[in-house]
Amino acid sequence: MNQPHLLRVENLRTRFKLPKRHFLASARYFCAVDGVSFGVERGRTFGLVGESGCGKTTTALSLLRLVEPSSGKLDFDGIDLFGLSLSEMRHMRRRMQIIFQDPYSSLNPRSTAGDIVAAPLYIQGLGNARDRARRVAELLRLVGLRPEQQLAFPHQFSGGQRQRVSVARALASEPDLVVCDEPVSALDVAIQAQILNLLARLQEELNLTYLFISHDMAVVQHICDTIAVMYLGQIVEQAGRRTLFKEPFHPYTKALLAAVPKLSNVDGGRTKYRLGGYPPSPTDPPPGCRFHTRCPQCMPLCKELSPRLMEISQDHLVACHLADR
Repeated sequence: MNQPHLLRVENLRTRFKLPKRHFLASARYFCAVDGVSFGVERGRTFGLVGESGCGKTTTALSLLRLVEPSSGKLDFDGIDLFGLSLSEMRHMRRRMQIIFQDPYSSLNPRSTAGDIVAAPLYIQGLGNARDRARRVAELLRLVGLRPEQQLAFPHQFSGGQRQRVSVARALASEPDLVVCDEPVSALDVAIQAQILNLLARLQEELNLTYLFISHDMAVVQHICDTIAVMYLGQIVEQAGRRTLFKEPFHPYTKALLAAVPKLSNVDGGRTKYRLGGYPPSPTDPPPGCRFHTRCPQCMPLCKELSPRLMEISQDHLVACHLADR
């Protein structure tokens, strides 16, 4: 029997080494991802949302081991990813693919669209030349491009078409999990809707599982089933889409929703949550709750004790001292 979760992440931490202040100084590190835990259900879309620099992309790259995590547990379909060698992990990536943010820089300008889409098939040793050509034509049709466009170079495509090529490349090896790293943020609004609808259709047709990364609350509301809000390397709130947008609890979540122009006719009192200033440096996070320097409801306890992620209702998790009250 299949497990309900395709991917489970437990207490994931990813640290980076900083330059020494001087020759005799001890080594310094900063934690880009600090104790993140969540599960991604099969055939569903799990969203990671937050401001730039909160650790969303580093989390995704750590799951694929494109960036090596420092500690934690990564379970993919019952397989411990930490226990795999580099060659075994390379083979495992056939089932785990990524769509990058910028379709302008993620495609090789010297390769044709056909060669770009076929690259995962060559790398994984899948099929012969005839099989790969047939598969490329099939993938281009699947994402809404004409098979003859495989002879075109990236500069001959529009931004939306380039991202369709990126989607086709990600699907080439028939993955189970696709990481979507802000796949529509570099596109016009009208084209964003087309790509989101394409991803939704492909998920239904191919039974794909998505880890969707975005800073746009309106986008995650459209496509995600479960959403985790990240701030400075930690998850501060996690809930189903309907719960998060109807009953947000954490002040940071409320501030993100207040920044979105008119998500619904019901305001829910969110307009009073306005974020001021900038997030603290991840190299020197504040003590206690990391959001307390910008929180409109900060209490003395928030400056001393870091809140734990706790369940306040079914499948609704919040890391905030207000939840204790």
